[in-house]
Amino acid sequence: MRKTLIVGAFAVCVGALLSGSALLAADTWIGSWKLDVAKSKFSPGPAPKSMTLKFAATADGIQFTSDGVDAEGKPTHSQFASKFDGKEVPYKGNPNADTASPKRIDGNSYSNPWKKDGKETTTSHVVVSKDGKTLTVHQTGKNAKGEAVKHTLVFERQ
Repeated sequence: MRKTLIVGAFAVCVGALLSGSALLAADTWIGSWKLDVAKSKFSPGPAPKSMTLKFAATADGIQFTSDGVDAEGKPTHSQFASKFDGKEVPYKGNPNADTASPKRIDGNSYSNPWKKDGKETTTSHVVVSKDGKTLTVHQTGKNAKGEAVKHTLVFERQ
């Protein structure tokens, strides 16, 4: 009886993990993406020298990390973990936000409003191309300096 309960509990856990993984696998943004600075537009500028985004499926949702080098040559790092359900989560390392609320639109896109000190600053709308090779981020709103932001960042899958 005890062995049957353990095996049954194990099967339920594996099933839950597999169904969650299947759901996350449908999100085409999972993986690593490198910024193509030449194809991207930054207003206001200047553009960063480099940036790599990583999206990893975990048991708790999706782990997002961004690493790069800003226009002044300083390293950058930001991150958050979310189920992409629109719930607010801490956003560490982003000078323009301390929370993010990413929400899956479909398997190829999501929207992500940011807040700083409780006030909405920027919204990112992220779309993966039909061929799965390009990720485009459209950002609008205001940065931490209060300047209007209108960026288009183009990333290539790594």
